[in-house]
Amino acid sequence: MADMAQILNIVYTILIPVAVLFGFIMLNAAYLSYMERKTLAWMQSRMGPMMAGYHGILQPIADGVKLFFKEDIIPAKADKWVFIVAPLILLVMSLASFVVIPFGPPTRLFGILSPENAVPLWVTNLNIGVLYVLALASIGTYGVIMAGWASNNKYSLLGSFRSAAQMISYEIPMAFAIITVVLMAGSLNLTEIVNAQTGKWFIFTYVGPVVFFLYLVSGIAETNRAPFDLPEAESELVAGFFTEYTGMRFAMFFMAEYANMVVVALLISIMFFGGWLPLQIFPSVSWLGGMAPISWVNTAMRAVPPVLWLLAKVYFFIFCFIWIRATLPRLRYDQLMKFSWKILLPLSLVTLLATAFLKQAGLL
Repeated sequence: MADMAQILNIVYTILIPVAVLFGFIMLNAAYLSYMERKTLAWMQSRMGPMMAGYHGILQPIADGVKLFFKEDIIPAKADKWVFIVAPLILLVMSLASFVVIPFGPPTRLFGILSPENAVPLWVTNLNIGVLYVLALASIGTYGVIMAGWASNNKYSLLGSFRSAAQMISYEIPMAFAIITVVLMAGSLNLTEIVNAQTGKWFIFTYVGPVVFFLYLVSGIAETNRAPFDLPEAESELVAGFFTEYTGMRFAMFFMAEYANMVVVALLISIMFFGGWLPLQIFPSVSWLGGMAPISWVNTAMRAVPPVLWLLAKVYFFIFCFIWIRATLPRLRYDQLMKFSWKILLPLSLVTLLATAFLKQAGLL
């Protein structure tokens, strides 16, 4: 019986979360490309994918099959092993970031499981979860640099140089923004950061909007999304660092990009918008009584499963990323550097100092 209990504990606490998380990542990697193509098409008065299935709903599957059977070409003068390893590093680092992301409190699956067998909605509740994600993001960028260098292509090499400079420039204000959130929450644990926002989301604090702006811009730059897509820049560098890649190696870069986009949206939702905590549209007003309409609204919102609140916030920010891509033109390289070093970095330092002062004064 003890062995069976241990097996059930492993199934509930490890196998089920890992299987659900892997399915979530793969489904997002496939269908976020479809979502982006459709959204951009609607914003530009086009139809988007229409041929594969109803309104192109099977297009990601068709693209996956096509890329799987395409010829895998390695340039004759490329550094073969570095060329092969580069997309794997980028993809593995992107997928590994999800390990510490909490999608909600432990669930009993609508009362089916007992309280002691509740399934945690994370793979591991790491005490230094924020630091872990930041470290993986830094390592993943080396995949881009290695891909550009190993391709033996001048356009790919320029793209990798741009990526290195962009990584160094935008990771600094991103790190200061994260440190500011950690200072407000008093913990590096992502679950505790969510719990620290039970009374008030960090976006509604004195420094919240500024820190959110800093992390949002830095996150878009770190994922090479427009208007910060200088490492790709197809109008200048053909396709940048992945110009020489074909088949499934080419697909790995796109899977990693969309996985990184989901990670950034998850961290924004967790660090600034309460994670899985429900939206409180109306504050509590005691003199209206318990049967007031606002009480019913808040009660209804608390009835929504926590994981749905988190996913709703995540997909809202993913839509915002796509919206930004459809709206803003690509920056020039000098504008990219100046914006980070002359605007974001000083602003992040001032915000961190202001947060420390407010924390010490008991105003946060």
